[in-house]
Amino acid sequence: MEYGIILKKLRIENNLTQKEVADILGIARQTYNHYEIQESIIPLKYLNTLANYYHVSINYLFGLTENKNVNNYVLDIDLNLAGERLKDWRKKQKLTQVKLANALNTFHTVIVDYEHGKNLIATPFLYTICKKYHVSADYLLGKTKESEIN
Repeated sequence: MEYGIILKKLRIENNLTQKEVADILGIARQTYNHYEIQESIIPLKYLNTLANYYHVSINYLFGLTENKNVNNYVLDIDLNLAGERLKDWRKKQKLTQVKLANALNTFHTVIVDYEHGKNLIATPFLYTICKKYHVSADYLLGKTKESEIN
């Protein structure tokens, strides 16, 4: 994942300090620093906040596209819609929950919880799905209607 480099680039382009970005997220500067240097994995809720703040897509933050533009973009992530999108996408790929769980090196019940809208998909799992299967993170999260990465 390249989000650390991209977050730093966007922060500098916007003349912000790490403290200012941390304040936007409501976290400590040190915590944000760990995300920027990728010492810790940034939760999707913070990636979403920063995507909205910088007016870029999560696909862009993941380094899946160089296109910063966002069209018809929903700001909030709806857990139920994200779960439905993941389930529909998985079925179109002819993947069972068990096969997807195995591909992500996790448990079947984790996929069930994502698909039922109980939990937001973990950042590394979303990235892995998008990278491996060439599907848009923003689409899976319900932020856009376009399933292709632009």
